[in-house]
Amino acid sequence: MESLQYFLPQVWFAVLALFLFLYVMLDGFDLGVGILSITASNEERRGMLMTSLGNVWDANETWLVLMGGALFGAFPLAYATILQALYIPVTVMIFGLIFRAVAFEFRENATTKIFWNIAFGGGSFLAALGQGFALGAILQGITVDNAGQFIGGNWDWFSWRSFLVALTLIQGYVLIGSTYLILKTEGELQTTHYWTARISAVTTFIGAVYLTITTPIFSESARTRLFDEPLVYIFALIPLLGALLIFLLLRSLYLEQERRPFVWTLLLFFISFLGLGLVVFPYIIPTQITIYQAAASPSSLVFMIIFIGFLIPIMLAYNIYNYIVFRGKVLSLSEE
Repeated sequence: MESLQYFLPQVWFAVLALFLFLYVMLDGFDLGVGILSITASNEERRGMLMTSLGNVWDANETWLVLMGGALFGAFPLAYATILQALYIPVTVMIFGLIFRAVAFEFRENATTKIFWNIAFGGGSFLAALGQGFALGAILQGITVDNAGQFIGGNWDWFSWRSFLVALTLIQGYVLIGSTYLILKTEGELQTTHYWTARISAVTTFIGAVYLTITTPIFSESARTRLFDEPLVYIFALIPLLGALLIFLLLRSLYLEQERRPFVWTLLLFFISFLGLGLVVFPYIIPTQITIYQAAASPSSLVFMIIFIGFLIPIMLAYNIYNYIVFRGKVLSLSEE
């Protein structure tokens, strides 16, 4: 039983990391395309951007719902503390997701589309902004008492470091959204997103480098963990791999390849999440609450893993099938 109390929280930490990565990877380009729709030069182009998401965006957001439910069931203490500490950014994220969902459905049949265009693009931006501030606040730490209850203020989540994390995440979403649109469009619209992908790749890289350098400076626990052997060699390798992937990404954009920019971007996100997970582990709330302190009872974790074990392959199969069926380019009305 004692071994299960250590093993099961680690399994659920990995499951939550998987859900978070799948959400950021899939709904990330959703949000990125939504943000890019604000800059579309005309209604036809904006319509093509939204059409590229029409058959996949609902399934993408399912991973966020699943992650929230899994966090509540596996780590109830962390769920309660995080939501209380991040009430404002989480509310901003939820309102953003609601605005974009309603706008997506209403815009299609609206005579005057400008309001719904703003609601979709603005909602996408607000959702990404809320997620960025929440991530930044978690990384910088949440103030809790000995029982793990939040004792900080309503605005503890707002700081210059969480603001930079939010900006970097938004740029990352624009990057993955741009590379997705390179896959889905042709002609001038595709050329435009080669350009947006180049800019967002550079700005995302600058933000990531800055956060990588400053994290060990401002966080003692991160500094200790980063320079401990053998993890120091892994942490030294991750930035090198990140720099290599950025080079390959920029090269593929320069050569105007279609598929490789999206692949390199996904790998860049994966490397970033791997490094983030290694820095945070074994904390569910750095550097206050570990996964072992926040975990539910072993019987609850076993019951949930049986249920989730059936659900994950079904959801993955549905997502894969969805993307296979709706693969291909989005064409303008004139081209159709």
